Amino acid sequence: MSHLLIANRYAKALLQIAVKQNNVSGLHQELNDIVSLVISQPDLERLCLHPLIPPSRKASVFDEILQKAGSSETIRRFFTVVAKAARLNLIYELALAFRDLVDKHRGVLSAKVTCAQPLTEAQLQSLSTSFSNRTGKTIRFATQHDPSLLGGLKIHVGSTIYDASLQGRLRMLKERLLSA
Repeated sequence: MSHLLIANRYAKALLQIAVKQNNVSGLHQELNDIVSLVISQPDLERLCLHPLIPPSRKASVFDEILQKAGSSETIRRFFTVVAKAARLNLIYELALAFRDLVDKHRGVLSAKVTCAQPLTEAQLQSLSTSFSNRTGKTIRFATQHDPSLLGGLKIHVGSTIYDASLQGRLRMLKERLLSA
């Protein structure tokens, strides 16, 4: 079974708990803090990722660390279940899956904007407003600079690509001329 599929199942369970407790934002922030802690501490990362450490040992050590870090009882119990199931090595995938599920729960779509020139805040806000009106959801953009576009931009929202680049328009013009 795919690691992403497994992580998604655990993330769904955590989201259900968060919704039931009316604490989606709190648990999301707590999970992000834990992932940041794991990233910043190489020994803790080894504990999570090392396959030869017994799951029960991982669970007890990780719970002790979370307790000292001031984590909530909910997060501690959740990670005890994850660790005892030998899935603590999926902590990064779990955090990404949870973020995606929280975004979906809140009606937020992630989109990638690839542009020839860096966009200003006003341009990003205009794009966000335009796509929010079009989709009925809040849009969070990640920008990427690509000088090969020559001008304009490409926007990836889910599986849909909006190509408003000069390169894309030239390609469409070429296709029209060749088909005429």
